[in-house]
Amino acid sequence: MTRYEFLKSAGFSGGALMALLTSCVREDDKYVNALTVSPDGSTTGTTTTTTGTTTGTTTGTTTGTTTGTTTGTTTTATGVISTEELNKITSTKVKIDLTSATYAKLKTVGGYVIVSNIVIALSKSNTYVAATVTCSHEPKKRIIYSNNEWYCTDHGARFSLTGAGLNSNGKAGLAVYKVATDGTTLVVY
Repeated sequence: MTRYEFLKSAGFSGGALMALLTSCVREDDKYVNALTVSPDGSTTGTTTTTTGTTTGTTTGTTTGTTTGTTTGTTTTATGVISTEELNKITSTKVKIDLTSATYAKLKTVGGYVIVSNIVIALSKSNTYVAATVTCSHEPKKRIIYSNNEWYCTDHGARFSLTGAGLNSNGKAGLAVYKVATDGTTLVVY
């Protein structure tokens, strides 16, 4: 039984269900925070790994060139981890091959795809983001990525990339997922 199925069987629904789903953290989860791009082109990011009761943080700086920061330009996303680290991720909801023509939209800033009821997009900050396609306002599968936020095409509910509601129809929030990539494979978990 998945965490979602358990919470539904316990009677949770709507915003309460979304809040519980997004607040649950497993010890074997890996967090890959977005990298910050400096004016000189260098990037700084933090990766935090939680294992048992020990937490370790590693901060590193890499220098490179960032391209394609405008909508419609093909680009390479930031926040890339090693294939070895990617393969350690458990509780995978979606795993896609970014080299496949099926997912070509994910190479363009602002592009998005819907896979297994999950919206996956390449945000303006050049990082991959993912959220449920089901709106919390009314349980309709109408969430898309638009203008660097999640948007419900049915009643106009708006959500930040972290799932926080941005208007009255979005006040219940939206379930968002963690995303990791090694540059060729993308995992939503």
